[in-house]
Order: sequence, then structure tokens, then C-alpha cells
Amino acid sequence: MPHFILLTGAGFSKNWGGWLADEAFEYLLGHPRIDDGLRKLLWKHKDGGFEAAVEEQRIETARSTESYRAERDAAVRSSMMGVTSNIPMLDHSQRLDDAIRGMFTDMNKAFGAIPLEFSNQTQYLIRNFLVRFDAIFTLNQDLLLEQHYLDDITSAYSIRQWNGGHMPGMRRWPGQGNQMPIDTKWSPAKQSEFVIEKRLQPFFKLHGSSNWFADVNGEPMLIIGGNKASAIDRFEILRWNLEQFGEHLSKRDTRLMVIGYSFGDEHINEAISDAADGDLRLFIIDPLGVDVLNRNPLTTLFPDSPLARMQSRLRGASRRTLSQIFGGDLVEHGKVMRFFTSA
Repeated sequence: MPHFILLTGAGFSKNWGGWLADEAFEYLLGHPRIDDGLRKLLWKHKDGGFEAAVEEQRIETARSTESYRAERDAAVRSSMMGVTSNIPMLDHSQRLDDAIRGMFTDMNKAFGAIPLEFSNQTQYLIRNFLVRFDAIFTLNQDLLLEQHYLDDITSAYSIRQWNGGHMPGMRRWPGQGNQMPIDTKWSPAKQSEFVIEKRLQPFFKLHGSSNWFADVNGEPMLIIGGNKASAIDRFEILRWNLEQFGEHLSKRDTRLMVIGYSFGDEHINEAISDAADGDLRLFIIDPLGVDVLNRNPLTTLFPDSPLARMQSRLRGASRRTLSQIFGGDLVEHGKVMRFFTSA
């Protein structure tokens, strides 16, 4: 029996108004926590995306921390003796992190105010589409599906008949069981409790989430910037989630649908391309269609590159938005749904 997996990227949430990289850049430019120095940094990396700016700021902060402490102490001593001194400003990383967190807060609030569905006809319901997957993996850190889907899976009609959905290995903070998803905070359970529950559809967030923290007093688990693989390796739950992605991909007769991912993360591409050496079948929903795999010139220059290896396993694509596909487009909807029935 085929094993169906869904992978979503920023382009998935875009269907409900979520921001892509260029739009995130424009949001950050106007956030009150962003000063002139950070705006200059953002503009420097406009073509590479705001995540490149985040990475440079973090590297600079790591390099400067020790020297900053010494300069700050000297500046404080000088100030105490009546000497005017400019205490070095090393809060840029915190300012940038605050602005990014504010961006997710604004998106999550907006998601909570709009419906998930584009049609009230049963055959076009997004819920009835999502429940068909054996597992859902996402690179997104917003709370769109937590607010509209995970707690409402049993209302969907499907031959799967899930009893609900869950995020394996993650637990709500104490006392937050009845709060709305946008107000909850999550932290990893003990490693021995990293378990996929039977009859519950697993939902894995590969890059953490805007409301995940290492513990109740710990750092945010929000993987943004370059070198994501190293950042993921710092958290047991994220390592495990990535391992689960590889294991699900390696199952026999696996069919992977990718929605709104631009194939820009090496660790994700490698996992998919490794599975492409087997009997993986791939379907893409993206405004670029199959051309999303050709954005990188290495795809054509090196036939053994991850993206080139995926091409041989591609079994179709759709260039239309989810609002079109699930809003009444009978022809395109039929093409997408054949993913679940074609040989």
C-alpha cells in the first residue's frame, strides 16, 4: 500500500496570506525594533533573503561577545569617572530576533481570523485533503495548521479516520491545555517519549516553531538563517524529526507531495534525493511547477546533484494556488487528487 507524505514550505501558508521571503524582508524594514544598522544589514542581503542577514548578525555577535564585555566594562568605568563614552551596542541580534518573532505573531493572529477552507463542498475541503497523508512535515514556523487543523482532524471525512493529530515528542507547557493554539508554548518531552501515537496523524515541524522553546526557561527553537543543519543538531527533538523525515521517505512505495517549498535547504534536498534513488514518487505544487527544480544551475550542470536526481522521480506538478485547486477548479483538482490513486 502506498505511503503518502506531505512536505510544506512558506508557499503553503502564502495561500492564506503568509509572507514569503521578500515580503518578510519588507515587514522587517518597518518593525520598530529594527534600527538603521539592522536596516543596512537587511538591504545588504536583500537578494539572499532576510535569513542571510540573520546568519551574519549571529556570527558577528558570537565573534564580538567577549570583546564587547571588556569594552562595556571599560566604558562603564570611564562613565563613572565623568568621561563620556559610547557603550558598544550589541543588542542587534536580540532586536532582530524580536522583530522576527513579532512577524510570526502578526501572521498567526491573522491566520486565526480567517477560514481554512476555500469551498464548502466536501470534495474540495482542505481538511479532507490533509487527512489522506500518513505524515505531514513542514518547514514553516507559523501556527496555521495548529489553529485550523490539528485540533479538528476528526471533523474531516476520510477513509483514514484519524482519531486526531499530534506533534510527536512535544508537550504543552504546564497549565496550557485549554488555551488557544496561538497562546500556547511547547517544549520537547524526554527523549524516551519521542513516540508516534497510533491512530494520531503525526505533524513534524522540521525547523521548530514560533512557539517552541528548549524548556520552560530555555531558548526559542526557531531555526532561521544559514547552516540550518548545524542549528538543528543542537536540539534532540529536531534531530529526531529530521530522522523521521528520512525514515518516512525510505518506506516502500512512498509518494511525496511538496507544496510551496523552493528546494533551497541542502539537508532537506539530500533527504529527498536519497529517497529518489529508490521508488519515491514526487508531486509538486508551486507557482513555478516543475521549473522549481531548475532554479539552481547545478541541476543541469551536474546530473548527480540532489535536484537532478529528484527529476527522475517527478510524477507531475501544479502551478495553481490552493485557493484555485480547492476552490472549485474541477480539472486541476482532479489532476492533484490523482496523486493518491495513480499507479
